[in-house]
Amino acid sequence: MRCVIAGFPFDLIKSEVEQSMQGVTPEPVTGVAVTIGRRVYPVMQVGEVLTRQDRRDFTTGEMRRALTRLGFTCHDVPPAAPVQDARAGEGLLGW
Repeated sequence: MRCVIAGFPFDLIKSEVEQSMQGVTPEPVTGVAVTIGRRVYPVMQVGEVLTRQDRRDFTTGEMRRALTRLGFTCHDVPPAAPVQDARAGEGLLGW
């Protein structure tokens, strides 16, 4: 599939994207994520690997559209729940 990312044309194929991401350790996801195989990657990390461009050169939307068109599942990652102090529940348990 031909797509334009950061003003440059790329011919992306789903199997090649999967192959490119093999052996790449996923970074912690804070925004939009994509599931490739059994791993969940930040969309921007995948974009950097595929295009070999700096992440500041393209947008999350560009990568999300391209990966979705290839058949990958992109999703928003909800913010992590705040960690409560372990002692906060002591009163409830009678400690």
